[in-house]
Parts: sequence; structure tokens; C-alpha cells
Amino acid sequence: MRIAALFSGGKDSTFALYKALQEGHEAVCLISLKPARSDSWMFHTPNLHLVELQAEALGLPLVVQATSGVKEEELDDLRLALQKAKGAYKIEGVVAGAVASEYQYQRVGRICGELGLKVVAPMWKREQEELLREMIDAGFDIIIQNIAAEGLSESWLGRRLDASSLKDLLALQKKTGLNPIGEGGEYDSLALDGPIFKKRIVIEETEKKMEKANCGMLMVKKAKLEDKPSSP
Repeated sequence: MRIAALFSGGKDSTFALYKALQEGHEAVCLISLKPARSDSWMFHTPNLHLVELQAEALGLPLVVQATSGVKEEELDDLRLALQKAKGAYKIEGVVAGAVASEYQYQRVGRICGELGLKVVAPMWKREQEELLREMIDAGFDIIIQNIAAEGLSESWLGRRLDASSLKDLLALQKKTGLNPIGEGGEYDSLALDGPIFKKRIVIEETEKKMEKANCGMLMVKKAKLEDKPSSP
């Protein structure tokens, strides 16, 4: 099936695309919505200026749609983006990175249904620890770029998702009830490389901005693409 991937540049949308490709779907484009406000109910906001670079790294064309970010109103913008992708790339389905968010899953499903598109949600209702371990084991290079939860601190900004950070996230889950995959907004991530990337993203300059002890963002001010080593 010809698919478009809803793409924010974070681990969930990137890994959902990876899983959809493993299922045999043909990815023909990415779709990114850029909210005008940071408190969008549907769409990721940190470092969205990097999605163009990520699309190039993945070797896929990108459909970009501005959105108000206002609850429910932003769904009209999603509909418009999907219509653009359907017209330009003849897509038959849409990949969503939803894991447990009924709000996101139901609304994407409803709009896709209206447009005659199928939803591909390879991570839906999967066990979160298992998903995170799969991402790590598959070789994705993912960093934490935004935090907003008890137990997280500035030291998490720029930290890679690996066995050590996963252990700490699971400990926080037991201690504070933290959602380990971050789907509740506890943290946001940024995918820099992985098995589906044709080039990798190298971050050259960043700035950390903290609003309070457990709430802040890693702002990527400069990044570039770099060729990956050839397989022997």
C-alpha cells in the first residue's frame, strides 16, 4: 500500500514509519504539521525546523502544513495536509505513531475515513517498554529534546535513548507514574539516525532553555547531514 507518514521528527513517528516499511508498505512521502502555538493537542512542536533535514536524510518528499494548534480546529489543517498528499502522491494509507493516545488515534482515524484512507498504526496499544527496547535494538539514534515531568531535569536534554536512559525512565515510572514512552507530553525526542536513514543528522550547535527545574527544551541551532559509512 502507498503510504504517507505523519512525521514530527521524534522517535514515535520515525519508528512507526520503520515498522510500516517492515510490514511491506511503500512510503511515498512524509507529512508534517507545524503548529502556531506550543500547546497543540495533536502535534509535536520542538525543533520542527529540522523536519526538512530529516526528510532529506530519509530520502522522502515532505508535505508541510501550517496549523493553528487550537484544539479541534487543527484537525481541519490535518485534513488539508492529507488531501494534499493524496492528490500529489496518490497515497492509500497514513502511518500514525500513536501508542496509547485515544485522542490522537480516533481523530486521525476519523479524518482518514472521511478521505478514503486507511490508518497504519503499528505501535498502537503495544507495551511501552518493549517498544523502547525495540527502538534501541534496531539501532536508532534518538535524543531527548524537551522535558516536562516530575523527575526529569536539565541533564536529560540531549541525552540519548539507550539502555541506561531506559532504565532510568522505568525507575521514574515506578516512582512518579511517568509515562516511559512520553506520549503524555512528559518528554519529546528527536531522531538523528537509524536503519531507514540514508544520511545521518549531526548536531553542531544547541542551547538549553529551562522554564523551571523539570521543564525545558534543547534548541538545535545548527545541524547538518553527513554520509553514513558504507556497508562492508
